[in-house]
Formats: sequence, C-alpha cells, structure tokens
Amino acid sequence: MQSRYELIIYWSDDDQCFIVEVPELQGCMADGSTYQEAVKNVEVIIQEWIETARQLGRPPHM
Repeated sequence: MQSRYELIIYWSDDDQCFIVEVPELQGCMADGSTYQEAVKNVEVIIQEWIETARQLGRPPHM
C-alpha cells in the first residue's frame, strides 16, 4: 500500500530508532530500526488507524 499522507520521519536518540508521524491522522505514528522499516510499519498503522476510525463512526481524517 502507498499512502498519500505526509510523513514526518526523524531519528530519536532517546529511543535509538526512526520515528514516523502522520500529522493528518492524530496520534498516528510508528517506529523502526531503519528508515525503511519505520515507513513500512507506519503504512500498516495508517490502515489500522483508518479502520478503527470507521468502526467508531469517525471521519477518516481528524
């Protein structure tokens, strides 16, 4: 899956991993030990976030 959401990706010295935030989806974020792993992980989380929002009757963009 390729999302069309903005991704903010940065290295966290505290966590020793890459963090990916999705600003359009409140609280949607993931991490990974590599840049590629972090992006792959956030793609899964985006789908889960949207699925959960729909189940709760909320619009997919919050």
